[in-house]
Amino acid sequence: MIEIKPVDRGFSAEVKAPSSKSYTNRALLIAALSGGETRVINALESDDTKYMAEALRQLGIKVDKDGATFTVFGKGGRFDIPDEPLFLGNAGTAMRFLTTACALVDSGHIILKGNERMNERPIADLLEALKPLGVSAHSIKNDGCPPVLVEGGGIAGSITKIKGDKSSQYFTSILLCAPYAKKDVTIETIGELTSKSYIDMTIASMREFGINVENSDYKSFKVKAGQVYHARDYVVEGDFSSASYLFAAAAITGSKVKVTGVNPSSSQGDMHFVDALVKMGCSRDNGPDWIEIKGPEKLKAIPEIDMNNMPDVAMTLAVVAAFAEGETRIINVANMRIKETDRIKATVTELQKMGIDASELPDGLIINGGDMHGASIDTYDDHRIAMCFAIAGLRVSGIFIKDEECVSKTYPDFFDVLKKMVIA
Repeated sequence: MIEIKPVDRGFSAEVKAPSSKSYTNRALLIAALSGGETRVINALESDDTKYMAEALRQLGIKVDKDGATFTVFGKGGRFDIPDEPLFLGNAGTAMRFLTTACALVDSGHIILKGNERMNERPIADLLEALKPLGVSAHSIKNDGCPPVLVEGGGIAGSITKIKGDKSSQYFTSILLCAPYAKKDVTIETIGELTSKSYIDMTIASMREFGINVENSDYKSFKVKAGQVYHARDYVVEGDFSSASYLFAAAAITGSKVKVTGVNPSSSQGDMHFVDALVKMGCSRDNGPDWIEIKGPEKLKAIPEIDMNNMPDVAMTLAVVAAFAEGETRIINVANMRIKETDRIKATVTELQKMGIDASELPDGLIINGGDMHGASIDTYDDHRIAMCFAIAGLRVSGIFIKDEECVSKTYPDFFDVLKKMVIA
């Protein structure tokens, strides 16, 4: 357990954003699928990326690491049968992305498993979508969750359909491997696609390595067979979801924080968290690779905000909203309930502990800003709960974060960075 100490308002700091987990794990898998040597530069060093890299090694891919650079020696869309099941902890990207990739082994089967929470997170929609593509994969416990058994033999290709309301990672899993299918792959979206920005990130990553994806207004996606990934040097950009905590610190303390190493024209949907802060009264400035946020004297609530394109920062905004005047309603983020924990329920529960009037919606939450007090925050083994409530501790005395080590999933040095930032 760690105590967060309140700080004087009006500090000024410059912080380099950690690298993007989403781009790092996409690049690692693409590099493994390519033919040749790829250097993934400025990669994120975290639990999730370690799980991905180790799984690729088990699949017969040579992966070297030197500081923040992974060197991956791809085998042109071929993998080996590992000696034992792939253990992926609670790394959702690794579990979902590798489920399709494991079908590329010549024969045999591969088991993918995770920790207790991962084995509760749904993956049935992806498994069903693989069937029309000629891939046999099933939930070993028949509950629609990991552990998953995938049969090798390749991906035949064809047309499949996926419900769009659960996770964009199901789409990404198939898209990343689609170039190595025996014939063209088309994914049709059932309903409205959630978290479209993550699909944009996938398509952008594939394009960087030479693959074209036909996107028909997110209603369908087509990848022509016969395309191949080309090995190259790839630089991972900064992560806006992690940067959100740094921006939030500026917002609630009336301070100025400049975050470097980010791309203001990024495909990351979480970059629009900055726009939300501006609506709440913050001021913004930016350059080619940095964004600066200055918090106001008083924050104002946002009556309603649709965060479907940036669900990973909805909790951060909820904590900022607790310091704003008025009611903030966050909507269209129902898929927050199937993340590392039920993030809607967890956020409301912890805000209420602090004396904030907060309530759940089926697809979001309502926060009424007001006076609050200290509390011991349960983190539910969820890195984002730990980090966003740590920010609240910069204004509120007596905030203790339990099991703070969970931030190692995406931002291992978060608490050190936070401490240095506020005393800079």
